[in-house]
Amino acid sequence: MKLLLTSAGVQNPSIHDALVSLLGKPIAESTALCIPTAAYPMGGPASAWRFITGQTPLPMTGLGWKSLGVLELTALPSIGEDRWVPWVREADVILVHGGDATYLCHWMRQSGLADLLPSLRDTVWVGLSAGSMVLTPRVGKDFVEWQSASDDRTLGVVDFSIFPHLGLEPDNTMANAEKWAAEIAGPAYAIDDQTAITVTDGAVEVVSEGHWKRFPA
Repeated sequence: MKLLLTSAGVQNPSIHDALVSLLGKPIAESTALCIPTAAYPMGGPASAWRFITGQTPLPMTGLGWKSLGVLELTALPSIGEDRWVPWVREADVILVHGGDATYLCHWMRQSGLADLLPSLRDTVWVGLSAGSMVLTPRVGKDFVEWQSASDDRTLGVVDFSIFPHLGLEPDNTMANAEKWAAEIAGPAYAIDDQTAITVTDGAVEVVSEGHWKRFPA
């Protein structure tokens, strides 16, 4: 997969250009699926609705896609892979909402989507906050809200962790990011809402019109 890991969606021209570059064609010619699942433990149904409909200041679904569908992970186990896997393979991009990354990780595994990811070589994954963090090895205990989570481990598709919304008071300060990074004890990035990280064929690049910091292992 080609990854665009954002803190708060496609917030500026630099992130927008990175998305178009990953797609290899205009947004208006690209088909999208959106995943609202992570919202339920935190934001609830209103947050999921705002994400799906684009009624939010976090630009994702309202960017002008050729078509847009909803992929609700909790429904997938009951309808069978022969039904939903073609939907995923035919999409140019998967847009993944924020919320609780451990809950999202659980349903990515339960649904079978996590197992499908390695075969989606040309698909673009655009994550928003938890939708980005779910692909990292760990999120840190402070980002776990789901009460059934056994720990803070996630999918480990990339080898670095992400501290999103850097600078958002009172919790997401640089001081707290540094404490979080010490707990993670692995490669990590703290990124603000004007920053994203692209990953293509293992190459990692920071795209930013804001502030960010890399924490080495």
